Amino acid sequence: MKSIVFTISLLLSIGVSAQTKKALFLGNSYTGANNLPNLIYQLALSNGDTLIYDSNTPGGYQLIQHSTNATSLSKIQADDWDYVVLQEQSQKPSFPPAQVATDVYPYADVLVDSIYSNNPCTEPVFYMTWGRENGDQGNCASYPPLCTYEGMQDRLRTSYLEMTNDHDAICAPAGSAWWYSRTLDPGLGLYTADESHPNINGSYLTACVFYATMWRKSPVGLSYTAGISSTTASFLQQVAHTTVFDSLDTWRIGTDDVAAGFEHTAGASGQIIFTDTSRNATNWQWDFGDGAMSSLQNPNYSYAGPGPYTVLLTADDGCTSDTMSVEVFPLFTGVSEKDGIQITLYPNPVRDQLFIDAGDLLIEQVEIFDLSGKLLTRIQSTGNSIDFSSFPSGTYHVRINGRYDVRVVK
Repeated sequence: MKSIVFTISLLLSIGVSAQTKKALFLGNSYTGANNLPNLIYQLALSNGDTLIYDSNTPGGYQLIQHSTNATSLSKIQADDWDYVVLQEQSQKPSFPPAQVATDVYPYADVLVDSIYSNNPCTEPVFYMTWGRENGDQGNCASYPPLCTYEGMQDRLRTSYLEMTNDHDAICAPAGSAWWYSRTLDPGLGLYTADESHPNINGSYLTACVFYATMWRKSPVGLSYTAGISSTTASFLQQVAHTTVFDSLDTWRIGTDDVAAGFEHTAGASGQIIFTDTSRNATNWQWDFGDGAMSSLQNPNYSYAGPGPYTVLLTADDGCTSDTMSVEVFPLFTGVSEKDGIQITLYPNPVRDQLFIDAGDLLIEQVEIFDLSGKLLTRIQSTGNSIDFSSFPSGTYHVRINGRYDVRVVK
């Protein structure tokens, strides 16, 4: 049994165009070493992207100090930042959980409140730093997990992720990337002689992590290498890529981003029923492709003719937006009318023979596709019927003379 409906096909594109981001960095020498913001700027520039940035990174600074520092607070208020990066003093988040809860978390709260008060669309980014090369020997006796690099790194990871999750923020997992680099190539130095601060390899790896975090793009293949060898740069780019993109949900990267989406079904007499499937959206703007618009979340729309029409949905949450486009062919009970020519396919339902009534139009070619777009057969010359007896049950797209499109369901 076969019935006739009009084709609905999907066209979805994901933009990878150049993007400008604005970021403020609040930290200390782990951010200031090798001018990390400028390394991120240069990486982005090598891929056509732009970073507009500012920073306040006094040596040894802690979140408690940034939370009351006039320079830090004024810089937060100076612009509508896309990101404000928060980096705690290198040891404090690795201390015992109760101490971190008292000495670190309250000041992260203050800074995040300041960020959102300035612009609720700014995303706080917690910059996960790394354990010292051989652990924190100065605090080892009082807290044994700090006696090794692995123990210190585990505590840093836990604390930074707790801050990230508590504030629905983003984590830039530099520390986890350092751990992965050390696992894959223990001989590649990331530290300066003090076994704490980053050398250029460590800062470059961190910059690659930030590029992936902020732009949601891979650093692999970027031409900027900060003067290190191309082999080392390629290795560190891949380490950053794997660390970030293998665990996006863990770092909450993209978790709150808007993703436009919708489903659609053909109703009777040219009606299309649209169902929104967007993620994190609070506003919807539909362009039905014929000049009509709607701001409803789930509109039903009736077209005057079979189309095709390109439907565009723009979804947003007041901060970010995303778009999705779909080409639709409304259903008109097996009748296609275009250029003043009416084409009717019948009977409906159909058993074996599908008849075509095209009036005075001379049919020279008929093509039949499956719904993936694969051409199944092409009939160069035909009368007024098509033999469907050999086709299994399913849905097929029929194109007549390359201009008239219908869909046949068996």
